[in-house]
Amino acid sequence: MSVGTADEKLRDLLLSHIHDVPDYPKPGVMFKDITPLLADAEAFGALTDALAGLCKRYGATKVVGLEARGFILGAPAAVRAGLGFVPVRKAGKLPGRTLGQRYDLEYGTAEIEIHADALGAGDRALVIDDVLATGGTAEASLKLIRRAGAEVAGVVVLMELGFLPGRERLAPELGGAPLEALITV
Repeated sequence: MSVGTADEKLRDLLLSHIHDVPDYPKPGVMFKDITPLLADAEAFGALTDALAGLCKRYGATKVVGLEARGFILGAPAAVRAGLGFVPVRKAGKLPGRTLGQRYDLEYGTAEIEIHADALGAGDRALVIDDVLATGGTAEASLKLIRRAGAEVAGVVVLMELGFLPGRERLAPELGGAPLEALITV
């Protein structure tokens, strides 16, 4: 594993609480389990502080968290940074008027939604999630942010799977906004 933007002490703390689970959810996959990190108050607090600092650095006015672990990481970071939180949910999970964005999966399509009035002109939305893999959900969320009339402040993830094409997929949709991974594996 290598460091992204996290300093060495934070990186070591985070890495010591992320466990590899071989062959989950299917043979050949090495799952990165962040639940031990979430269960440790010191590690989770340090991660929350780091994410809140990035919210401030990029001038975010709202944090957008991707279902479901982006909720766990993004909501406390938003509170710590003094910002509002906007959940991006799977289609059909939000009440009221929504904006939806379809995107391609390896085999098929999926759709995510936000409330139609959650973001607007003058908002700078920072997307927070746990892992950047192929980038499909993050790319769709960036499109939703722009369709809602807001500006993309950037994307921040705890961990980037550097051997997958997520960063390249997001580059055109970021439009120059930053993409930061605290850890790259």
